[in-house]
Amino acid sequence: MSVSVRRALRKVALGALGVLGFLLTWQLVPTLGLIDPRFLPTATDTLARLGLEFRDLEFWRNVGRTLTAWSLGLVIAVALALVLGTIIGLVPFLRRATHSTVEFLRPIPSVALIPLAILVYGIQLPAALVIIVFASFWQVFVQVLYGVADVDAVARDTARSFGLSRGSRLVNLILPTALPYLMTGIRLAAAVALILAVTAEMTIGVPGLGQLIILARGAGDTVTVYAIVVVTGLLGLIINLVFRAVERRSLSWHQSVRGEEVL
Repeated sequence: MSVSVRRALRKVALGALGVLGFLLTWQLVPTLGLIDPRFLPTATDTLARLGLEFRDLEFWRNVGRTLTAWSLGLVIAVALALVLGTIIGLVPFLRRATHSTVEFLRPIPSVALIPLAILVYGIQLPAALVIIVFASFWQVFVQVLYGVADVDAVARDTARSFGLSRGSRLVNLILPTALPYLMTGIRLAAAVALILAVTAEMTIGVPGLGQLIILARGAGDTVTVYAIVVVTGLLGLIINLVFRAVERRSLSWHQSVRGEEVL
């Protein structure tokens, strides 16, 4: 068995051990009465309810609604951030002119836009997209700015001296340099988009897992609340693993990924 395979198996085993430890702790806390089971149901009860939800078609419809809002918001945010970040990053005047505006808008909590989103779009998917796009946009936009600014000055001057066109410099010099930053931004934005998708469903009332949590809480069904929370956590884990795999594959040539493989 190779060293890499043993390392992978060891990593999986440690991860599984951590999950089992968490579930055992969760089971013992309400069982021992440390927290009232009415407010924290046992892990076995929650997982049993989760099994029932998995057999409910409406549950999967809600998963699909949440993932639809997540994917649409993420795609829009990445497209806008990539275009605007590249243009502003390549033009020093625009970067200086927009710096104050960016620093003003970036810290604004996206949930603060919920009243405006409801006023404009009502209780519909576009209202959720407003806060998803706003929060996810900055994760990618800032990374693209850093990536474009990280282009080596000597390489830039060399490309100009060889008479490469702007398009050629963009494809062969700027984008490869900015790609690690872009992939990091997209991975972060994917997690943020899921958080805001569920938040929008909980606060705006758009159908999805977030609305399901609110309905279960209103009905006093604490077990279902925790079961759906576990589902959102699993979705976040899957999304992170998928985007990390895509990031590693697309950056297999980059020293950061090659360094991880050596370690």
